Amino acid sequence: MKYETVTDVSGEIVEVGSGVREFRVGDKVVAKLDFWRAGGLAEYVAASESITVARPAGISAADAAGLPTAGLTALQALRAIGTKFDGSASGADVLITAATSGVGTFAVQLAKLGNHRVTATCGARNLDLIGDLGADEVLDYQTPEGATLTSSSGKKYDYIVNNTDNGKWSAFKPRLSYRGRVVDVAPNLGNFVASVLTLFSWRKKLSLVIMTLGKKDMAFLVELMREGKLKTVVDSRHPFEKAADAWTKSMSGHAAGKVIVEM
Repeated sequence: MKYETVTDVSGEIVEVGSGVREFRVGDKVVAKLDFWRAGGLAEYVAASESITVARPAGISAADAAGLPTAGLTALQALRAIGTKFDGSASGADVLITAATSGVGTFAVQLAKLGNHRVTATCGARNLDLIGDLGADEVLDYQTPEGATLTSSSGKKYDYIVNNTDNGKWSAFKPRLSYRGRVVDVAPNLGNFVASVLTLFSWRKKLSLVIMTLGKKDMAFLVELMREGKLKTVVDSRHPFEKAADAWTKSMSGHAAGKVIVEM
């Protein structure tokens, strides 16, 4: 494998097990490694056929390597709010926080593919980046409007996809429409409690997303990428010997998109 993140890898198959039927040596693939046995930062890794898909020509290994975990989490969050990707839905007013995170960058793109009207938050230096991904309105989280999640039109949000563990239910609730909902992919303790308290609410509620999607869903994302409808935002690339620098950048909270280690 050549291009890697900790649990997500993309490269070329050099050996297959006796039970493998779908792939052969030399195939280009992208895979999500089992979390408990991740080990993506290695020259060779063992990936399960059950969560490995072919990487089509035209998709770079680096772009593919950034897709699995972040892309699948974003897809699950968007599906949790009823998003359809066949053009049949009229869409809703959706706020996506921390839009420059790996999940956030994919969530903005997927929300627009679902015909949603998207407001997103990020730092000032990335306003144009998120706008270019399709967001209809981008809020600088360090401004009063961004801090309070206030749209310039004053609209309420039908859904909020929260990607930051600093987000609080108390801040989200006033910005929701009458039956609005928060989908939280990075819950803190307070939001976990709120998710329980709002479980049976007929009005505003908060629910948690734990990524459970698999091979079929990853193939769907790869196909969107092949069609040019979805892309990986790559913050930076690092050689394997600088993997520690890549990890530091990733954990800093200041990366715009994915941090890739090249083998």
